[in-house]
Amino acid sequence: MKTVGNILWIVFAGFWTAIGWLILGGFFAITVVGLPFARQCLKLARLTFWPFGRTVVKSPNASTLGPVGNVLWFIPGLFMAVCYVIGGLLLFISIIGIPFGVQSFKFAQLSLAPFGKEIVRARDVTTALGKSQG
Repeated sequence: MKTVGNILWIVFAGFWTAIGWLILGGFFAITVVGLPFARQCLKLARLTFWPFGRTVVKSPNASTLGPVGNVLWFIPGLFMAVCYVIGGLLLFISIIGIPFGVQSFKFAQLSLAPFGKEIVRARDVTTALGKSQG
């Protein structure tokens, strides 16, 4: 079912938003200072293209400079967040688009502060939670 959801997501929103992240990452990669931001763009492009079955968690290896990166990230992140919100609202028009609209709003939140977060498979998180509770 995840594969079907991902394919539908690509058709509805994932392809264009992933392209947007790649273009933004290309601009950041022009300078050495922008490389950490380009890395975040690539991370978000990959997640945006194939989101179902993956989740975002706080990174245990996060740098203490993450909050500084998120502050500097705000302007480009705000642009992409607005794109996600508009896309999410358009997806809510149809019943089949509602889950994709919810996913789009999750991406809007993530696009505002990606530093200090890690993308993992959802099954790995549930396995880790099961082990810690058992």
